[in-house]
Parts: sequence; C-alpha cells; structure tokens
Amino acid sequence: MGLNPLVADGVLAVDAGNSKTDVALVAADGTVLGTARGGGFQPQIVGTEAAVEVIARIVERAADAAGLSPRPGEPLVRHVSACLANADLPVEEQQLELAVHARGWGVGTRVANDTFALLRAGVDGPRGVAVVCGAGINCAGMLPDGRTARFPAIGHLSGDWGGGAGLADEALWWAARAEDGRGGATALAAALPTHFGLTSMYALIEAVHLGRIAVSRKHELTPVLFATAQDGDPVARAIVERQAEEIVVMATVALRRLGLLDEETDVVLGGGVLAARHPLLMDSVTALLAAAAPKAVPKVVTSPPVLGAALLGLDRTGAAAEAHARLRAHYASVGSVS
Repeated sequence: MGLNPLVADGVLAVDAGNSKTDVALVAADGTVLGTARGGGFQPQIVGTEAAVEVIARIVERAADAAGLSPRPGEPLVRHVSACLANADLPVEEQQLELAVHARGWGVGTRVANDTFALLRAGVDGPRGVAVVCGAGINCAGMLPDGRTARFPAIGHLSGDWGGGAGLADEALWWAARAEDGRGGATALAAALPTHFGLTSMYALIEAVHLGRIAVSRKHELTPVLFATAQDGDPVARAIVERQAEEIVVMATVALRRLGLLDEETDVVLGGGVLAARHPLLMDSVTALLAAAAPKAVPKVVTSPPVLGAALLGLDRTGAAAEAHARLRAHYASVGSVS
C-alpha cells in the first residue's frame, strides 16, 4: 500500500523539549494538516524507548487531528524531522534517530538537537547561527552545504555557563555570601528570600535544603535577578553582563567555525531568558555582538520551534519556496521574529 496522498511527500515535524513536545503533520505544499502537544522528552530519566513512546502518543493525536488513520507497517509521511532536547552529542542524535525511525512513521528520518529547530525557525534558509538561553544555554550554526557548528552543551562539564538555572544559582551564591559577610553587599540578599515570603538568605537556604521549597522552583528567581539588576544593583548587573558575554562568545565562535564572521549573517536568539527581552541583557548582547561580529544580524525568535523542525523537513524533501512560505504564514499568528 502507498502513502496517504495527503502526506505522500509530506513531513512529520517534532519539537521535543524537556517540558513539552509539539508535533505537526505538514503536507508537501506547506499546509499544516494536524498538530498536537504533549509532555516533555526526557530520555536521560525514563530511557529512550519510554521517551519515544511519549512522542508516539502525540503523533497519534496529530494524525487524528489531520483525519489520518495510520496503518501498521505503512509509513505516515515521506520524512520525519525530529528536533529533540537531550540530543546533545552526535552519537546521541544517531541513537535517537534509530529509535524514532523504528516507529515506522516516515520513509526517512532525521534527528537533530532542538537548537537547530530554533535556528531554522528564525532564518529564511539553512544558514545562520542560533543561541538558545532557556533553562540552560546552547548554540548551533549551519550552512546550506550541510556543515554545522555546535557545542556539547551538557553543563559545567562541557564549559557552559548560564541559562535560567545557572543564573538562579549564581544569584543565590552571591546573595548567601553577602548575608554572611564573605562577599560584598547586594540587594539580592533581601530580594531572593522575599520572593518566597522569607526574611533572610539563611531561611531560604534552609527551606531549599530541607525540601520545604522544591529545588525546581529556583527558576522563579531569574526574573528577580533581572529586576534587581534593572534597579542598579552592581552584583546583579555583573551577573547579567556575564550572561551576555557567554551568549556572544558562543555565537562568535560558531560564526568563525563556519567562516561567516565577514558575511552578513542572522544570529537567532531564543529560549525563555532571551525571549523575555530584558533590556539590560539585550542591550549588552547587541553591543558585544556588534563589537565581536559587526556583520551579524541579531533577531529574537518567539515562533514555536516546531516550525523550524517542519522547515528542516521541507528542506530535506526539496519542497518549493511557496511551501515554506505557506508554512510560515500558518505560524505567523502563533509567534514572531523581530
């Protein structure tokens, strides 16, 4: 039996993050036939097969939304384009690609780190560099000939600094030292515990250590850090400035690796920390990037990354420019590039 004519040359796009997964079924002409959203993709916690099963349930719902009924042994689409969190190393991409392809959804399958979805969502073709600063930080670049630039992006072990979790930890470190006298004064020492209704850093440290405040709630302190920096606190401002430096150095290195430093090139910025457009951070990133890579063109992308995964899929199937435009138009009301 042949492929369903609706998606005979179409794409199954997957953008799977730690907290949520988006799936879209896209026809060859760029028409979005069905979408669905579900839980996060965490193979490092639940194992590869269980993580892919989460995707499978969302694919079923997207197919239902498209009015399709997948039949056993018959591919759903021509190509599966899956951009996945925790696919940080090429060997992890290869392992996950085998697991996703084994589900039989597409004739062909390509798995990439989810940073590539952000990048493709923000550029008109497969060329540019993206930095995502969300819970963590990552950077990727690509060229039309298939060459890429990337980093392991697995935390302190691979030389990373920043993202929402890193910023919160840094703010807590400076605030704790300010309160007990090991460090200089900072308004963070009062602002951080106040956020949780506490009166001291000692009380906050105790509450987190003993589990009265979940460690996962530390991310709530990132906006407090930015607000404190905006009010002029020198310690908070220094943390924000360091984050800007880390964003720019990743982008600059990726541009250099791809030979793009001397060419006008989009640098796509995304993730929760950057999408929030904190003035101090954005002004610093813009100024530092202009000095390090004068021809780089920074742009913040808030379009859903599943758009980028779908565009990568259309690239692989050789879809016409009109298909790319139709797909972008569909998501225009969902997010934006500026």
